Parts: sequence; C-alpha cells; structure tokens
Amino acid sequence: MAKLSTAELIDAFKELTLLELSEFVKEFETTFDVTAAAPAAVVAAAPGATPAAAAEEQDEFDVVLESAGDKKIQVIKVVREVVSGLGLKEAKELVEAAPKALLEKVDKEAAEAAKEKLEAAGAKIAIK
Repeated sequence: MAKLSTAELIDAFKELTLLELSEFVKEFETTFDVTAAAPAAVVAAAPGATPAAAAEEQDEFDVVLESAGDKKIQVIKVVREVVSGLGLKEAKELVEAAPKALLEKVDKEAAEAAKEKLEAAGAKIAIK
C-alpha cells in the first residue's frame, strides 16, 4: 500500500460519513490498542493550566496568618506594626483567631514584606 500524506488522509476522512468515521475510530482503537479519549484528557488538562497562569499574573494578594508559633507576643507586636490602626487587644484577638487574613488585596511587595516581618517574629504565614 502506498503511503498517504496527512493532507490525503484528511481528504479521505472528509468523504466518510459520521457513522463510517465512528467505525473507523473503533477499528483503529482495537488494532493499535489505543483510545481516542486520551487526546481529550490532554485537552481537559490544558484549561487547568490557565488558573496557574492567572496566578502568576495576580496583582492582589492576601496575607494569611496560619499560626502564631511559639513567640506569640512578638507576633502580636508585628501584627500591630503591619496592620495599621490595631490596638493591642485587637491584634491579640486577631492572632488568637488564626488562621486569619491579616492583609487583603495588597500588592506583591507589601505582601512579601509583611510575610518576611511576621515570619521573623515566628509566625507561619501564607500568601494567597
């Protein structure tokens, strides 16, 4: 049998009815022990990559206090420093309510700076 080019194969498939093409696909799967569903799985995985790309382009971040760690008093002091307008009581309540968002919708630099200060004080921080 002569080898057909890709364009020739496409032209041949264009001439088939949907029923004939379906039968061809079934025969192809059994002959080569493959499934036509595999390309669909790859296509389904591709949209999953889109949120990751969107996360890289994210410009607003939330700084979440996961836990205060062993140095709770130092963490409370830094929380008062990072979150403006908090009194000692409010900062203590915020730290004790962990996990809790400390800063919401801040830029990346501010989030990283807050994370660095809080981790230096002994807190566990997540940026989302």
